[in-house]
Amino acid sequence: MSFSDDEIERYARHLVLAEVGGPGQQRLKAARIGIVGMGGVGAPAALYLAAAGVGRLRLIDDDQVALSNLQRQIAFSEQDVGAPKVEAGATRLAALNRHIGIEAAAERLTSDNAARLLDGCDLVIDGTDDFGTRFATNAACVAASIPLVSGALGRWSGQVGVFAGRPCYRCLVPEVPPDAETCARVGVVGALAGVVGSMAALEAIKLITGAGEALIGRLLVYDGLAAAARVVSVSADPSCPVCG
Repeated sequence: MSFSDDEIERYARHLVLAEVGGPGQQRLKAARIGIVGMGGVGAPAALYLAAAGVGRLRLIDDDQVALSNLQRQIAFSEQDVGAPKVEAGATRLAALNRHIGIEAAAERLTSDNAARLLDGCDLVIDGTDDFGTRFATNAACVAASIPLVSGALGRWSGQVGVFAGRPCYRCLVPEVPPDAETCARVGVVGALAGVVGSMAALEAIKLITGAGEALIGRLLVYDGLAAAARVVSVSADPSCPVCG
C-alpha cells in the first residue's frame, strides 16, 4: 500500500517513529475502525484516529448534536446543533483528512443490529453511556473476534480497557450496576472527555500497528482531581454469559 507525497508529509512524525514507521502506517491506512457513540469519548477519539490516517472510520450513533454537548464533544460546533451526530462528525473528519473514508450509520446499536453494524471492522471503540448498548457491542465483538476498546467517564474520573476474547467486557460488568450514573445527572468536566477519548484512540493505534503493550485484559483508571492513574487486571469470569 503506497502513500502519496501529501500523505508522506502528513504522516511524517509517524513514519520516523520506530514503533510505527512505514509498515505501521500502512496497517493504519488499511484498517476500518467502528466507533459506537460519537459523544464525549467517541468524538475526540474519532478526531485523533482520522488525523492518524486510519483508512475507514464507521460512526454509529442515532443522536443529534445538542448545545450541552459542546462543553466536551469537540468534533462539533454551534452550527451543528440539531444535526445527526454521525453526519456532523463525518463532515468534520473529512475536513480534517481527505485521505480517509467515513461511514455514517445514524442508528442505535442493539443486539438485533450489532453484527451488521460492526461487520468488517478490524477494531471497535465503545464510548457510549448506555449499558444495553455496551453489552450488545461486547457480545457482537466477542462473536466476531473483534478487539474492543472501551472508554467511560463521569464527573472527574475515567477508564479505558481493551477486551480481545477472554476476559470480555461482561466479565468486568456482569450486570447493569444498580447505582449507574450518567453525565447528564451527575456532570462531567469537559477536558476529561479529551483525556479518555485520546487514551482510547491511542490504544486503538497500538493494537492496529502492534506498537507497545496494549491494555488487553487490563483497565486504566484515571482520577482527574488527583492527577493519578492506576492499572488493574480484569479476570475472566467462568460464568460470564458472553465468553464463559
